[in-house]
Amino acid sequence: MALTVCETFLSLQGESSYAGLPCAFIRLAGCNLRCGWCDTPHAFEGGEEMSVAEAAQRLLAFGVPLVEVTGGEPLLQEDVYPLTERLLAAGARVLLETNGSLSVARVDPRVVRIIDVKCPGSGMAHCNDWSNMALLLATDQLKFVLSGRADYDFALGVLRHHGVLNRGCEVLFAPAWGNLAPAELAEWMIADKLAGVRLQLPLHKLLWGEARGR
Repeated sequence: MALTVCETFLSLQGESSYAGLPCAFIRLAGCNLRCGWCDTPHAFEGGEEMSVAEAAQRLLAFGVPLVEVTGGEPLLQEDVYPLTERLLAAGARVLLETNGSLSVARVDPRVVRIIDVKCPGSGMAHCNDWSNMALLLATDQLKFVLSGRADYDFALGVLRHHGVLNRGCEVLFAPAWGNLAPAELAEWMIADKLAGVRLQLPLHKLLWGEARGR
């Protein structure tokens, strides 16, 4: 069993409801999407071959209980499943961030699945796997990165159409960095009284900008 790994690093969780907590990251190489606002193009290709056991050991060696498997798109690699299972068996709290274009059906339900929903501003909205909406668990987190008002309205439509706010999962609205002012998004959310939706700012970018490994 082998994985193609772009990088591993220790940082603070910058997104999700776990933001601010120390977290060990593994970024798997390869992505099937090309979002207009992508901030990790270095993960598109290349990477280091690593066994599942070695990858798990690298993460656990950082010595923090929270780990995240991200990309690229981690679900493109078959061995992501035994990796998350090994991490869970070691007692880690495992987050997996996926771009929402692939089914999360095979991901262990003990994993916190952070599912991006691609809005029109990304250029990739046609790639969303809508079957994931029926698979949402209360432990999952649904993330919308918004580049403007059209994306915001699209996200509201998704929430209503799929009854997401009745599913118990966390819903996160994040401004696309450099495209939408956080205060503007906040004003829309306040005006619409969006109970059950959390404004998410990219803590890692506020602290370190575009630095890799952060």
